[in-house]
Amino acid sequence: MRLQYPSSVKIVRVPCTGKVDVQHLLRAFEKGADGAYIVGCMEGECHYNKGNFRARKRMMQVRRILDTIGLGGRRVEMFNLSSAEAPKFVQAAKEMHERILELGPNPMRKPRSGEGEDVEGAEGEEKARALGC
Repeated sequence: MRLQYPSSVKIVRVPCTGKVDVQHLLRAFEKGADGAYIVGCMEGECHYNKGNFRARKRMMQVRRILDTIGLGGRRVEMFNLSSAEAPKFVQAAKEMHERILELGPNPMRKPRSGEGEDVEGAEGEEKARALGC
């Protein structure tokens, strides 16, 4: 069974979600990411003891920071899943994709060549969004 998630989702693998630092998430937004989410082990089942609890705490810190600077904390989220829950992973990816489409592009992202003022109307908006994913 091949499950498909939105092509805008870029996966960055880490040994444990406890290795994801506030700095990593903020750097993603600084580089132009429209959103970020962490998928970790089920709570209490972390192979590295408390890594997923550290990740959730850091995600919440980033959420507060994004709210404070005006980007919106809803751009970052954490999901706890088992490695056997591929359909739930796809569901989480689609949920975040829809949320980010609703929130719009990251206002910190600098327009790339071909984006911006020369792109007009709904078709242009869709083109700009596609280029930003």
